[in-house]
Amino acid sequence: MAAEETDKPARLRVDAETTLILREAFHKIDANYRGDHYGLYDYARAVMSKIVPLDHFYIGFFHGANRVRYPYGYDGGMYTDPASHIYGPHGQAAWLLKHRQTYRMQYDNGAALNAGVASGDTSRASADAVTTPLFRRGRVFGMMSMQSYRPDTFDDNSVRAFEWLADLVSRVLTTEADDVDALRRLPADVEDAPQLVTADHIVELLSSRVADVRQRAQAALELPDAPALREALQRIVTDCQQLQSDLVELTLNIDNGPEERFRSLTAAEQGVAVLLSSNLPNERIGRELGISLHTVKTHVRNILAKYEMSSRTTVADDVRKHLAR
Repeated sequence: MAAEETDKPARLRVDAETTLILREAFHKIDANYRGDHYGLYDYARAVMSKIVPLDHFYIGFFHGANRVRYPYGYDGGMYTDPASHIYGPHGQAAWLLKHRQTYRMQYDNGAALNAGVASGDTSRASADAVTTPLFRRGRVFGMMSMQSYRPDTFDDNSVRAFEWLADLVSRVLTTEADDVDALRRLPADVEDAPQLVTADHIVELLSSRVADVRQRAQAALELPDAPALREALQRIVTDCQQLQSDLVELTLNIDNGPEERFRSLTAAEQGVAVLLSSNLPNERIGRELGISLHTVKTHVRNILAKYEMSSRTTVADDVRKHLAR
């Protein structure tokens, strides 16, 4: 019996009111928000707003070697435009990847928070902040953050609730990703098998969704009274917000291999790889870079090994994909 009790997950230490809110959130997310990421993030923010007052909330996902894409943000009662930023070695993103645990402003008096790219209302400084990593199969793939312009806003109860909710969001997204991976393992000629996102996919989505918004706007122009027009315009605004969010998330599915492979090279190897992408022979590469033919051959051999490719032509194609992004 003792062994069985040890295997049970620890109870979340939150108050009774918070427990009721989180229990309701679990069932609503399961019923309404699988497949609707924008709705999921918006609802997660609304849930936390019932537990603790917050001014700023966002979701971010790591992409590539040093980029974070933010499909959802909310500040001071208004939605913020989705964005993409390069993160440095000292901000919140780097802190989360290093420590793999929740960041609280009180840990370092906001040093990591203030070292990163400012978000939300940049004219105001956050006085309290909590940012928790999102995990998928043991890897940090994103982060969820709540911030306040008032100090000492987030107590232990709200932080534990926030971590629980972030874990729920992670599990919903992970389940969807696992389903997509399962379909991708099927033969390529299977109908409706998901593929890596290309520029054509983005253009098709954007064209279709913008056409839908345009039709809504045209219909709104014919509405007879101001209240109905205002309601229609609000729906159009919401549609545009969701489209922006969906486009940012769509870019997460773009093949990131070319960038990661290029960044695995040393600076000297990158210089050679760029010239390889122009299909220059070794002798010409040596003259361009002012290095010996022997050194060029050594770099090319190392590049092929790091790329796990046997052909210069294949490497050149891959490098061109990275440089074109």
